Amino acid sequence: MQGHTHEVTNQVAELYGNNLYLDDTILQTGVQRLHGEWKAAELARYGAELGSKESWQLAELANRHQPELHTFDRTGNRIDSVEFHPAWHALLGMLRREGLHALPWIKPQPGSHVARAAGYFLHAQLEAGSLCPTTMTFASIPVLQQEPALFAALQAKLLSCEHDSRDLSLEYKHSILIGMGMTEKQGGSDVRSNTTVATPLEGGGGRGAGYLLTGHKWFFSAPMCDAHMVLARTEMGLSCFFVPRWRLDGSKNAVQIQRLKDKLGNRSNSSSEVEFQEAFGIMVGEEGRGIPTIIEMANHTRLDCVIGSAGLMRQALVQALHHARHRSAFGRNLAEQPLMQNVLSDLALESEAATLLMLQLASAFEHPDDPLQRAWRRIVTPAAKFWVCKRALEFTGECMEIWGGNGYVETGPMARFYREAPVNSIWEGSGNVMCLDVLRAIEREPDGFGLLLAQLGETASSHPGLRTMLDDLMKDLASPVEQREMLGRRFVQRLILTVQGALMLQHAPAVIAEAFIASRSEAMGGRVYGTLAAPHLQKMILQRTWAS
Repeated sequence: MQGHTHEVTNQVAELYGNNLYLDDTILQTGVQRLHGEWKAAELARYGAELGSKESWQLAELANRHQPELHTFDRTGNRIDSVEFHPAWHALLGMLRREGLHALPWIKPQPGSHVARAAGYFLHAQLEAGSLCPTTMTFASIPVLQQEPALFAALQAKLLSCEHDSRDLSLEYKHSILIGMGMTEKQGGSDVRSNTTVATPLEGGGGRGAGYLLTGHKWFFSAPMCDAHMVLARTEMGLSCFFVPRWRLDGSKNAVQIQRLKDKLGNRSNSSSEVEFQEAFGIMVGEEGRGIPTIIEMANHTRLDCVIGSAGLMRQALVQALHHARHRSAFGRNLAEQPLMQNVLSDLALESEAATLLMLQLASAFEHPDDPLQRAWRRIVTPAAKFWVCKRALEFTGECMEIWGGNGYVETGPMARFYREAPVNSIWEGSGNVMCLDVLRAIEREPDGFGLLLAQLGETASSHPGLRTMLDDLMKDLASPVEQREMLGRRFVQRLILTVQGALMLQHAPAVIAEAFIASRSEAMGGRVYGTLAAPHLQKMILQRTWAS
């Protein structure tokens, strides 16, 4: 018999049963301010569902039982099928039911992008892998709309709020998911080096025509999607193609999955390497203009990278706060210890600024003809992707450290959060690519950038700290042209911190906004969490962040 040696005490119970939306005052007020209040009741319902024990179990199961590739059936026929745990399809069903794959087109009204961003933000707190095909489907819609005949055939299936997990030809599906295939072995982000070739079937080709694609993709996201948007080369250069999983005659398209990626995180979602053996595709957009065509898709996916990372940060913070409020050390709860309060408060400021930023960016997508909002979309979106996604790595690591050893094991959510954090910083362009994109966008759209600077200047006019940040940004902007690329990260960091500081001044209590700006503008502040010089504000910050 085993002897009884101890009782289990001072261990923190798992956090279940909270409402992810109603617990988040910053998110709620942002949704209301930006005209998404018509979705509030549904967001509250979804926030309760996502906080349930059953939903957390789905997330755990989908990541524990990873996708399995079956290249052949038992009789030797090529099937290239990826098998998922039922929990994966349950998560996709939740996303689809909420319309998070297409809400601005399902319910086109003021605040639709904001409402959709809020729902996506909530789901990102539970499980990130299921967001990938959801994002790509969402981002494909404005691209596919460029081909009216193709879009008309797909529209009902794209906008459907029913998840259809069946592996069938498009004509038999109730709803469809769209993936992406851009990068190749030799190029990565440099898609101009792509070698995949597209040959017209008949009639000289051109937009809307059928092609046969031969080549490969090194990262082919979610290969069980019903179709993928792909770059391939024609005589006129790189073009964009819609490549279905099944041909129009009902036979399997010649997209052969070579293997699934063995990834650090995002394990519930399958990423693959594929070969095209004269795979059928339909040209979307103007021939030879594939990169500009698919960039429209990338702009939407980059927005989702920001939303997803902000959501991940929010839940990591909530878990850290829950742990600190129920775990004691050295005679009192962690949350009562001054240095821990400093760390938690600093994390809370970072999370609030990221939340405000992602909502503002989502709102900008609702105003395609407004020059200022275009500057937000084209300039601030890649800057935000660089900064927020990169901050998420350190942020989740800090929250894991608050849990201590309990955070480092796979039986809790912190390890999964930490493994998820890098993907958004890499996917759709790593940090350097984003910084270069910001610089290019400023050069191409100087008038829009001028409007953005004027907006920031108006907010900064009454705040010396933000004015200093803006002045430093302008000094970097005035550097010689040959130095700008080298200074890209420095400039983009200053830009996004100035933007976040302005948003905090506009939408947070003045003393909290001041704490953010002061800490992020100090030479040593904001680099390691827990360096705030405002101890009298810490309780206020934490109470505002999560009152549960």
